[in-house]
Amino acid sequence: MSPQRSNRARLIEGTLRCLERLPPEQVTARVIAAESGANLASITYHFGSKENLVTAAVIEGLDRWLAAVARSLDELPAGSPAERLQHAAAAVDESRHRHLGLARNFVSAVAMAQHDAQLRRLLADGFRRARVNVAAIVELGDDVVSSDAGALVLAMFHGLLLQQVLDPDLGLEGDRLTRALARLRTALPGESP
Repeated sequence: MSPQRSNRARLIEGTLRCLERLPPEQVTARVIAAESGANLASITYHFGSKENLVTAAVIEGLDRWLAAVARSLDELPAGSPAERLQHAAAAVDESRHRHLGLARNFVSAVAMAQHDAQLRRLLADGFRRARVNVAAIVELGDDVVSSDAGALVLAMFHGLLLQQVLDPDLGLEGDRLTRALARLRTALPGESP
């Protein structure tokens, strides 16, 4: 591993630790550098700005969270996509409290991206990758429609995550989520009750 890559990786890891324990306004470049054991100037060198570093770390953290959900599903017996979605939702819900700082910073990154083209690109690339990964995790297939279905699952996940960042009582857990999905299925055209 080259020293540059190693320093870049240390910055990501340090930023992830900061995101998990600090509110967004306290995640400063100096705090990240201290947590990472990296030089303050290396943030600009590797990422262009602290905001780009934070966004890269948020995307990495969300990718890791998704991978952990996938690993939890690997331990289950084979099932239908609906069953896998239900188990995935339960795994996300079970781990949500550990990732609250990441979720808060994700919301901040999305808000800032409206004014920063590089942040927008970073987030858009992360969403493209996540759509395909979600489709694979839920076993929806690997074509364009599957990726689109993965996007809908991801939108549901992010929407619920956003609501829970605002108020933990807005979460849909366990049977509530299952019943809500069943109701939605019956309301869709071509679905029977």
